[in-house]
Amino acid sequence: MTTAAAGERVTGPFEVKLTPEPGGAAGEAGLGRLGIDKAYRGDLEARGVGEMLASRSAVEGSAGYVAMEKVAGTLRGRRGSFVLQHTGTMDRGVPGLVITVVPDSGTEELTGLAGHMNIVIAEGGHTYEFDYTLPPS
Repeated sequence: MTTAAAGERVTGPFEVKLTPEPGGAAGEAGLGRLGIDKAYRGDLEARGVGEMLASRSAVEGSAGYVAMEKVAGTLRGRRGSFVLQHTGTMDRGVPGLVITVVPDSGTEELTGLAGHMNIVIAEGGHTYEFDYTLPPS
C-alpha cells in the first residue's frame, strides 16, 4: 500500500458529460440544472457523479454555478470516495473557480482526505490539478 505525504499533488486528464435535468423549482427560477458524469485518469482513477445549478447573466461572459460531486475510485492506489464542492463564476469572461473536498467526506482508505482541485481547460481538453493531504495508511 502506498502512503501519501502531506502536500501531495496529482494531475491528469478527465472527460466530463453534462446532461440537462428537469428544472422543477430551478427551471422556474431561471436556473439550469445539470447532471455531472466525469471520468478521471492518472493518479486519480475515478468516476465523479453529481449535480450542478447554473445561471447565465444577460451580460455576455458572466455566469455562475454551484455543484456537488461524489468521486469514487483510487487516489494513488488508495481506494475510497469523497465529495467535491464547486463554486464557479465568470465575470465578463474572467473565470473564478473554487473546488474543495468536503470535510470528513473521505471513505475507506481516503478517510481524512482534505484538499482543493483546479481545472485547466486547454487545447479542447480538461485537466485536473489536485492538491491534497491524506493521513498515512
